[in-house]
Amino acid sequence: MSAPAGTPSSALPSALDVQAPEYADNRAAMLGKLEQLEIEHAKALAGGGEKYVARHRERGKLLARERIELLLDADTPFLELSPLAAWGSDYTTGASLVTGIGVIEGVECLITANDPTVRGGASNPWTLKKALRANEIAYANRLPCVNLVESGGADLPSQKEIFIPGGALFRDLTRLSEAGIPTIAVVFGNSTAGGAYIPGMSDHVIMVEERAKVFLGGPPLVKMATGEEADDEELGGAGMHARTSGLADHYALDEPDALRRARRVVARLNWRKAHPDPDPETVREPLYDPEELLGIVPGELKVPFDPREVIARIVDGSEFDAFKPLYGTSLVTGWARLHGYPVGILANAQGVLFSEESQKATQFIQLANQRDIPLLFLHNTTGYMVGKEYEQGGIVKHGSMMINAVSNSKVPHLSVLLGASYGAGHYGMCGRAFDPRFLFAWPSAKSAVMGPQQLAGVLSIVMRESAAAKGKPFDEEADAGLRAMVEQQIESESLPMFLSGRLYDDGVIDPRDTRTVLGICLSAIHTAPVSGARGGFGIFRM
Repeated sequence: MSAPAGTPSSALPSALDVQAPEYADNRAAMLGKLEQLEIEHAKALAGGGEKYVARHRERGKLLARERIELLLDADTPFLELSPLAAWGSDYTTGASLVTGIGVIEGVECLITANDPTVRGGASNPWTLKKALRANEIAYANRLPCVNLVESGGADLPSQKEIFIPGGALFRDLTRLSEAGIPTIAVVFGNSTAGGAYIPGMSDHVIMVEERAKVFLGGPPLVKMATGEEADDEELGGAGMHARTSGLADHYALDEPDALRRARRVVARLNWRKAHPDPDPETVREPLYDPEELLGIVPGELKVPFDPREVIARIVDGSEFDAFKPLYGTSLVTGWARLHGYPVGILANAQGVLFSEESQKATQFIQLANQRDIPLLFLHNTTGYMVGKEYEQGGIVKHGSMMINAVSNSKVPHLSVLLGASYGAGHYGMCGRAFDPRFLFAWPSAKSAVMGPQQLAGVLSIVMRESAAAKGKPFDEEADAGLRAMVEQQIESESLPMFLSGRLYDDGVIDPRDTRTVLGICLSAIHTAPVSGARGGFGIFRM
């Protein structure tokens, strides 16, 4: 359908036919993937399971997400991050920790909450990775950090993977404080051994009466080490820390009281964003229904789609001013606003990046840095073009220019994987290794060094050539079996839930939520100063 009559000339027209069989097929495929995603998200929401949830409630305690809900301003969203952490591993999906961005007393904060229904909230290797990613987000975007603490410390059987890198958690807390970013610890239960340093290194500490237990060594360890007899309360109870040690700044009577006090602490931070929020009266919704995002990406990613159909359904008023629209046409670049915030958008149109696209992207990234405009990368790329003609034409040089520009760009980057994100194209489009402020994936996304068929085919050719060089016969049957096995492995390892489980993104999202998710992220980003590189891109090999 086209834009309604009387719309501004920069509004994107739409050629999406919602009555077409292809649209119906795409939509059905996406809904099927969303159904699978909901099942996996439910595992994270279930925590340790009914038995341990019931036991936690019997103790008169709130669940992790209930604590977060009471902490946040009423009727405000909570953007949960990395909910599928540890998916596909030996550990519970969600990694016994909830992290995300929410609004407390009008202040956007990074919130973490231990889930004590999962092995008492003990930290495993994926918990650590998830917590470190949360701290990274808080630091980069200058978000006050509120930790809702109830953890038995390290999951001891996996201590070899936690102890050495785990010190970074304490380093992060001190660095946040040094940078003037407030840190708040609300202790609901155990925070022992190394975990005692979470409140110990936080700017503000709240402890719950008869529940909080903060000590380096509990009664058994103290008895073994010193022969001294002491109970939990004497060693680390909230009352002792409030009256004797001074570690507790606020003494809460129960959990709701602790959360109320945490809200008051945030209210008194005198915290201001570096950039004021846009006037909501000036923000216009897209011209097209976001529900239609479900039918844009084909179930088979080899089939191209027009990313402008996505852009038209996520940016303000569907307005988009294209940059170099007739040059390097397999990469769409241009300017828009999203929830009132300016953005520069780079979106793959036909999958492959050629030299022209790489040069276009490089210039566009430099312009965004000159104007202090954040960049949004919408991925659907099979990588940079290969072949004699393109190698001789300088694809290595030009692809390197684009990666150089992405690497040294100083404006905040946001990435959303819509479809394929393969090879060095993933790097050029600001994949995880290039430190985007936030990176999300649609359920349709796939990411790997190359497509499964291509990778299996390359291995087959190498083995065939090796056999020929040695003068040995080539086993076609064994080759077919190996190719099938490799294709299946690469396919499973390129799927979004597998990658999200390893924290290679910040979450797999429903396409219909893309505008909201990006709006929350852009708002969080503008808590910190937004400024681009002025030169300083290193040597561009021309």
